[in-house]
Amino acid sequence: MLAQLHEAIHEAEPSAEIRDFSKASEVLRAIMEDGARPDVVFSDVEMPGMDGLELAVRIKNQSPESRILFVTGFPKYAVQAYRLHVHGYIVKPVEADRIREELDALELPTKTGTDKLRVQCFGWFNVFWKDEPLIFRRNQSKELLAYLIDREGAACTKEEIALALWEEESDEAAAKHRLRTIIGDLRSTLRSIGMEDLLILQRRQIAIRRDMVDCDFYRMLEGDPAAINAYHGEYMKQYSWAEITAGRLHFRSSL
Repeated sequence: MLAQLHEAIHEAEPSAEIRDFSKASEVLRAIMEDGARPDVVFSDVEMPGMDGLELAVRIKNQSPESRILFVTGFPKYAVQAYRLHVHGYIVKPVEADRIREELDALELPTKTGTDKLRVQCFGWFNVFWKDEPLIFRRNQSKELLAYLIDREGAACTKEEIALALWEEESDEAAAKHRLRTIIGDLRSTLRSIGMEDLLILQRRQIAIRRDMVDCDFYRMLEGDPAAINAYHGEYMKQYSWAEITAGRLHFRSSL
């Protein structure tokens, strides 16, 4: 069935790059570890281990802009599928013209221009440049960028940043030294991709230029429907200081 689906997709969209996976865990590994960001995911519903409904939720947490099409022999799952905001439902046997019909109906996300850094805040915080994960030499450099993103472009004092990131640090001089090192490392990382201007550095304050990032969090605040649907209650999961914003988003989404 997987081979038949591959052939039908290729016939419907000959220019597509198609990757086949026989297990849901392999799909998640490609997205979470390898940074894959598929335009469209074709998934069965009834599968051993993780079913397609759970897989859809986890994909949307990690790759909000991916469109999900269920391919299944069981029409009974259609209601649950649309509650998850999947983008199509194809009943087997799969034919190329049916796939073409669904692809034509999709509003595929436009590719982010090379002049913007793509930032994912929903679920785990991640950063991408030209659709590839941006590699940070220090985890704390990535956390500093996350904190500045969370502040939505507002200027932050270095004391404020140090307190948020290293609450347990009692040595003020040591905290300032560590922050200088992390700022320097973040600047170096951004400079390597020509994005050093993203940071606004003053003597005692630091901020980001919000218009230089494409961010799911910002698009949600602006009322973008795709970003709103992509939010499933998780925001920058790896950072404890992000819980305040996570609470604010939870309240906002429940209204």
